[in-house]
Amino acid sequence: MLVEIEDKIVSTELFSEQFVCDLNKCKGACCVKGNGGAPLTDKEVELISNNLDKIKPHMSSSGIETVKRKGVFYLDEDDAPATTLIHKKECCFVYFDKSNTAKCSIETAYKAGEIDFNKPQSCHLYPIRTKDFNEFTALNYEVWDICSPACSLGQSLKVPVYKFLKEPIIRVFGETFFEELSKVDKELQKGQ
Repeated sequence: MLVEIEDKIVSTELFSEQFVCDLNKCKGACCVKGNGGAPLTDKEVELISNNLDKIKPHMSSSGIETVKRKGVFYLDEDDAPATTLIHKKECCFVYFDKSNTAKCSIETAYKAGEIDFNKPQSCHLYPIRTKDFNEFTALNYEVWDICSPACSLGQSLKVPVYKFLKEPIIRVFGETFFEELSKVDKELQKGQ
């Protein structure tokens, strides 16, 4: 089922499915697995490129070497920018912490106050995937088996996808849109 809010078409799975990332179990697999890099906006390509010197200290040596050879992005099958991959695996901005968990060097630089933008919107919003059409933007919930620990944790804590992603939803779409999502959720709860 779909709900229309402003110029967005929202899958009701954002309300019915439950999700809370469990990095202790998945080890950041979404940054390593998959068939492509993280989708980027043109503005994000510019921000990353202009701030690369501040991001590099947090990157792995193989990430730095990959960016040196191939750049920070490539054009995917839809001719849209995506982060460059190291050996067709992890994102070039991934580094691994002491527990071998994938972390984002862009996010680390942001949290350290070294840059003024967070990781790519597509990463921050995950497992919500957005698709822009001429007259609206679609927001869908993406199911991926590597996220089964997040689904289990979300179910045990009873946290719907959209509530878990409050911060990135507000970052990308604004406070008013999040408030509208909350209203829709209440209406859907009444209807059950």
